[in-house]
Amino acid sequence: MLRKFLTLAILLAHFSNAFSQDSTVAATEPEKGELKISGFVDAYYRFNFANIKDNKITNNYTSFTNSQSSFELGMASLKADYTYGKISATVDIGFGSRAREFSYVEAEGGILQAIKQAYVSYSPTDKVKFTMGKWGTHVGYELLDPQLNRNYSMSYMFSYGPFSHTGLKADFGLGDHFGLMVGVANPTDFLSASFKKKNVLAQFSATFDKFSAYLNYVGGKDTSNGTGNQVGLTMMAKVSDKFSLGYDGTIKSYKPDGADAGSWWGSALYVNVDPTDKFGLTLRGEYFNDKKDIIGFNTSLIQTTLSLNIKPHEHILIIPEFRLDSAKDPIFTRKDGAASKSTGTFLLAAIVYF
Repeated sequence: MLRKFLTLAILLAHFSNAFSQDSTVAATEPEKGELKISGFVDAYYRFNFANIKDNKITNNYTSFTNSQSSFELGMASLKADYTYGKISATVDIGFGSRAREFSYVEAEGGILQAIKQAYVSYSPTDKVKFTMGKWGTHVGYELLDPQLNRNYSMSYMFSYGPFSHTGLKADFGLGDHFGLMVGVANPTDFLSASFKKKNVLAQFSATFDKFSAYLNYVGGKDTSNGTGNQVGLTMMAKVSDKFSLGYDGTIKSYKPDGADAGSWWGSALYVNVDPTDKFGLTLRGEYFNDKKDIIGFNTSLIQTTLSLNIKPHEHILIIPEFRLDSAKDPIFTRKDGAASKSTGTFLLAAIVYF
């Protein structure tokens, strides 16, 4: 009996030792990082009511919708976010007209034009984060990916402001509600800019449960040695579960090398109404002033856009949209070829995202 007891004790000791060794090995094995994959595909049809029989005139002066009576692929996009402890990395690629226009500087760069974003980050503490690479701009209310906007067509401020920055930035948490970002980057939208002077980036943010505000800045030389300084204010307010407001305002001063300085500015209000989870609408009103002819309009414009947001499924967004663009001076074209101060457009977009 004693011999059986001793044998059992020895076996249990061996089992316990083996289990302890396995536990030690498991405890010393590095944890695996977390990888998240997301993406979308969007397509649209745009019809300008002037219906000019000239494929070079679309009466469109904003980004991503420069077509007439044509079905178009907006973009097919895939994004990978990897996190491992205090480090993270993001690769965000896209193919289609939106991606080409977003990375317009890389027109001769082949595959580089498909890189919407690619950056690495390190967070030594919960309140500090360093990021290096290419990322979408912090300036403005609207974003590149269409499912993140309530209007499908873009504003003038988005279209003529910065799209992306390639550089180094640091984000600091200032308490529970405030934040600060500072950075240095290549000239606006340039992935590579050897020997060129860098831009300064900054953002001060205040975020609360139903209100957030972002004061943004970009300034420095461009690749032709012109000097630009842009300041913008973006605000969002949630009045109720069914009603919210957004505001975007910006001004950019610009001095070309060897020429006089000037500026353009704009202001937009977004009114969002959501009667149900599957249906909402947004009315966007924007005033854009380029009377100093910095961009090439040499006039002021007002655009009003009414967009419906229809969600038959949690991963599908359908946007029928009506838009009216009006200018103080005739910069649009009528069907008969005569100049016009205004033009109307209908657009239908479909987005599947995951």
